[in-house]
Amino acid sequence: MIATSVTPGRLVMVNITGTTLDRQQADHLQHLGVRAVCLFRRNISSEEQVLRLTHDLREAMGEGSLIAIDQEGGAVVRATFLPQPPSAMSLGASGDAGLARDVGDAVARGIRSLGFNWNFAPVLDVNSNPANPVISERSFGEDPAEVARLAGAWLTGATGAGVACCVKHFPGHGDTSVDSHRDLPVVDKPLEALRALELAPFRALLAQAPALMTAHILYPRIDPDLPATLSPRILGDLLRREWGYEGVVITDALDMHAIHKRYGHERAAVLALQAGADMVMALGPPGEQALAVQAIARSLASGDLETAALARSIARLDALGARFPVGWPPYAPAQRAADEDLMARAWAAGLAAYGEPQAPARGRGIRVVTQADVPGDGVSEAGLSEAGVRRIFAGVPDVEFTTCADLDALDWQDLPGDGRLRILASNRRARYAAASAGWHPDLHLALWNPYHALDVDAPAVISWGHGNGAIQALREWLLGRARLPGRMPVRLAA
Repeated sequence: MIATSVTPGRLVMVNITGTTLDRQQADHLQHLGVRAVCLFRRNISSEEQVLRLTHDLREAMGEGSLIAIDQEGGAVVRATFLPQPPSAMSLGASGDAGLARDVGDAVARGIRSLGFNWNFAPVLDVNSNPANPVISERSFGEDPAEVARLAGAWLTGATGAGVACCVKHFPGHGDTSVDSHRDLPVVDKPLEALRALELAPFRALLAQAPALMTAHILYPRIDPDLPATLSPRILGDLLRREWGYEGVVITDALDMHAIHKRYGHERAAVLALQAGADMVMALGPPGEQALAVQAIARSLASGDLETAALARSIARLDALGARFPVGWPPYAPAQRAADEDLMARAWAAGLAAYGEPQAPARGRGIRVVTQADVPGDGVSEAGLSEAGVRRIFAGVPDVEFTTCADLDALDWQDLPGDGRLRILASNRRARYAAASAGWHPDLHLALWNPYHALDVDAPAVISWGHGNGAIQALREWLLGRARLPGRMPVRLAA
């Protein structure tokens, strides 16, 4: 027995399987004493279904429940049937803080109507590395002051609409070439360099952020041994003591390979709480979730975890749940229609030119080259399929399509020499291999990763993502009815 009021499960967030909460899963949550769940795309099929699920979760977990989602915008959205927000970098391309605030407000309004009270957004990572495989357009840009300005506006809108925001990924995931879902990234920079770039947006918005998510990244100039999620020097010394942050600190998912392969759920859960985190995200099978809770309980009993520190963590989490309670306010049809229009305007405001792209001349046939399907990767939703690319060209006359299973395998010499204007539609996230050096389209549509513009020798239109508003804005430009007003929030230079 633990002689304390601290319930270990109250410090752990888990995931569930499927789109319903069956009795077995509800009993599991109650047995562990869990009050926090994150839902993913696999848990979401329709509005009616999500409403039932969040009601059932709230009933199972009780007062102070925290029901979370990743509804950033762009390709990282889980409730895809809500008005689709632009990516952060699309808002960065618009440069409009008022627009960013309104988008954050609308995002929160939509997810709150479904029963979510915690959103793991906005991203404060400063994307300074063109080879970054997991952030890219999820960042507002490469200027830390602009990231802070626009993310701060988004944060203001979202928290004002009644949803707890969680800024991420502290201390910064923007200068990595490794995805922490797959391995442990290393950012080997002196602390002063980190303060000037990666840390700057977090420092600027700390007082505004109800919660913060850690990064599974090693910063050897601060802590040569432990990644940020597990580092007392980063979470304890820097964030808690030097900066005085008293909001909620939650880890990124412990099942990501950067952590799980090295520490496992049990050790990682304890190390994260010792470092200064308030909640560990113990995603994975129910058995691994239980291991995390059990490890916390053992460490409390042995004194390896301090009761007073964990009591403070529970108080922070209780305060977050009280300030942002789970609720289901109606999403009025007129408001929803207005939010759809807002998202369309926001996507259009970010559409940008690289080089001097020209809309197709009337009367000339077009050949569009694209990838047939782009599956999701567990972080982002699926990319735009060929059918989605065809929607961009709806109403554009005389268009033929050439599709391939993998654009990396495209041989430009195999395309018909029929005199048509050749348009490459880049509908995937991953950067291209060396084969793209031989591609010579007349026009390039970079529909997801803006750094694709560096891989292909052609003028480009960059949409920073492929939501409905981006599709609509691109179609209007192709038909000669719209401009490309966006600026470049990152330097597209080799």
